Amino acid sequence: MQAIALLSPEVRQYLVVTGNYWAFTLTDGALRMLVVLHFHQLGYLPLQIAMLFVFYEIFGVITNLVGGWLGARLGLNRTMNIGLALQVVALLMLTVPSVWLAVPWVMAAQAMSGIAKDLNKMSAKSSIKLLVPSAAQGTLYKWVALLTGSKNALKGVGFFLGGVLLVWLGFRGAVLAMAVVLALVWISSLVLLKKDLGRAKAKPKFKDILSKSRAINVLSAARMFLFGARDVWFVVALPVYLASTFGWDHWRVGGFLAAWVIGYGIVQSFAPLITGKARGHVPDGRAALVWALLLAGLPAAIALGLGAELPAQWVLLGGLMLFGVLFAVNSSLHSYLIVSYAKEDGVSLDVGFYYMSNAMGRLIGTVLSGWVFQAYGLEACLWVSSVFVLLAALISIALPRHVPVES
Repeated sequence: MQAIALLSPEVRQYLVVTGNYWAFTLTDGALRMLVVLHFHQLGYLPLQIAMLFVFYEIFGVITNLVGGWLGARLGLNRTMNIGLALQVVALLMLTVPSVWLAVPWVMAAQAMSGIAKDLNKMSAKSSIKLLVPSAAQGTLYKWVALLTGSKNALKGVGFFLGGVLLVWLGFRGAVLAMAVVLALVWISSLVLLKKDLGRAKAKPKFKDILSKSRAINVLSAARMFLFGARDVWFVVALPVYLASTFGWDHWRVGGFLAAWVIGYGIVQSFAPLITGKARGHVPDGRAALVWALLLAGLPAAIALGLGAELPAQWVLLGGLMLFGVLFAVNSSLHSYLIVSYAKEDGVSLDVGFYYMSNAMGRLIGTVLSGWVFQAYGLEACLWVSSVFVLLAALISIALPRHVPVES
């Protein structure tokens, strides 16, 4: 405790924000795995299970668009705490007796969780901008990469946690236990998080939810296609393929997805070292273009390998692990650039608009993952993924270059 007291106020706030984000992320990953495994046990088909999460993605789009405006008006401390509270409500909605767990009720709970998740993420990413001096771009990149990477690694841990809790406590007991723990985190956050963090000096109007910054609009478009490129094979196509073609049980499927997300998060945390920060380089729009081009051909290469009847498990799993490494660097670069481009007064407006595009990409990818896989198979999903990454790269040509300002 004495060591924490000696830290600067900015670092202490960063630790509070990060702790909130970590706790939320664990419950978010665990809840997804709990729903998948529980409804799998009830006999739902994989595509039916995936459709339970459609409202989660749809409300993520809406929340990011409106949430940035709320953050600028109310303060990021309030939007983060609202997100924590809504996740507690979403978890409690799933503690009802099993006979009440009809599809519309579960979709409503997932919608609530989607709102909570994007309020929490927007608040966490926006607040870092306010805790780092504007000239310390290297420090900003490092903090954003650490927050983003640790979040994704913990989401993978959450997948494992969901399976363990389901075995130990059953579905109702698991979600109730998570609700209790997250409620305690929420109460702590109400006490510790700085009041009016991120609240704009001038009250933004509702029309200000649409970004007026060309750089942010371009980056948002690139982000939409980048995340669509991941989810078009990740959300439905890959789990169903692993189960139906390789004959994996749901524990092996969940374990691989969890390991992929954990590895992806770890690489994100080290992205500043990979992209040259150790040599004094802070990335700009050109870096986003180069790394997107490096990724663009990989899904197509995996599809060609599968079509050539090479050993499918080696081609697919090895290729997707490499995809995870390159995708993690791309994602971390984007996460840094949006915080760097965002204006300091009302930062959540710009970050919220950007993550609206992120959620739109996830929604497009989720829907296409089910439809393209069902109609044409996994190879077609991988070809669509390559096209989406190439579009993200072409859009990134218009991102601004800048002279690095290092801390």
